[in-house]
Amino acid sequence: MKIFEETKLGNISLKNRLWRSATWLGMADDDGFVTDAVKEQYKRLSEGGVGNVIVEFTNILPEERTYPGILSISADKHVDKLKELADIIHSNNANAFIQVGYGGSTTSMPTEGRIVWGPSAVKNPTNGFAPVEMTHDDIKSVIEGMAKAALRARKVGFDGVQIHAAHGYLFSQFLSPYFNKRTDEYGGSIENRGRIILESFEAMKAMAGEDFPVLIKMHCDDEWGENGLTVQESLWLSIELEKRGVDAIEFSGGNIDPESGNSALKPRILKQERQSYYKRQVSKIAEQLTIPIILVGGNRNLGIMEEILNDSNISYFSLSRTLHSEPDLPNKWMNNPEKKPRCVACNKCLAPGGNICIIDRKRKK
Repeated sequence: MKIFEETKLGNISLKNRLWRSATWLGMADDDGFVTDAVKEQYKRLSEGGVGNVIVEFTNILPEERTYPGILSISADKHVDKLKELADIIHSNNANAFIQVGYGGSTTSMPTEGRIVWGPSAVKNPTNGFAPVEMTHDDIKSVIEGMAKAALRARKVGFDGVQIHAAHGYLFSQFLSPYFNKRTDEYGGSIENRGRIILESFEAMKAMAGEDFPVLIKMHCDDEWGENGLTVQESLWLSIELEKRGVDAIEFSGGNIDPESGNSALKPRILKQERQSYYKRQVSKIAEQLTIPIILVGGNRNLGIMEEILNDSNISYFSLSRTLHSEPDLPNKWMNNPEKKPRCVACNKCLAPGGNICIIDRKRKK
């Protein structure tokens, strides 16, 4: 098997096994609408040769503002601009997916004057902010918001939608014993902590249609000891999602506690042995699944990816920082499989006004 070969995800043709993992650009306007700057970035990405583009984390509720410049799919008024975005991606022979979710206390936006929900009122280790513990009605609102977002994504013309259940946002917090101290049916055992995700998935399929692909991004391992989701718990949730018809799982990992040293954005990964850094945990989970598995995290060497492809049940590979820096990297790999990415995993692409590679930012000055 090769990276640059055509496969199928259900009825969708995928021109290669490379995915652009959803990556926040910070270029939407204050109301979450697609801007010309957003369209230009996705034009470059889809022209660059990646087979499948997952549009960045997009808000599902009007009052939710996770980050500055974040996209929204929370109301019908956003549909026309999002359609333009999907059309741009499709025009360059790439598939277009969109990631949706609720951020919660993992936010850099001011929290004064708005209600921010969480599974429990536990302070977030990144900002010290404690959210409001969700009631059952609040949970139903999020589930309904996810379902409506999936329907809008279908109407817009996206090829599928991805649930964001990773990286310390709301669904990831429900899975974590650190954040989730609930004693009702949404807390305690993994069966309870995963309930909101399973109910959201079922609601999305029911509203958007069983034939509309719903994917999920989640952790293989929080790397956080007793505070986090374990590999065994991740496997349980993956099996339950597979039973319900999830179309693919993209596995990330790590946690948001700055003191743990186990962020998903691992630096200093130029050496090959440090790359594709979740392959061990994900391979273990993938062995017991039949659905397509997408590996994200430090994928930057074509030879390593093809080795994983042929030695495990992992079928696809997702790239974030490397495509952020070099959108045409897939095209370059097709011409030269030994090509090394420009990205050095310095994690300096995040900046006010739009997240772009620090090399490009310096050139603009």
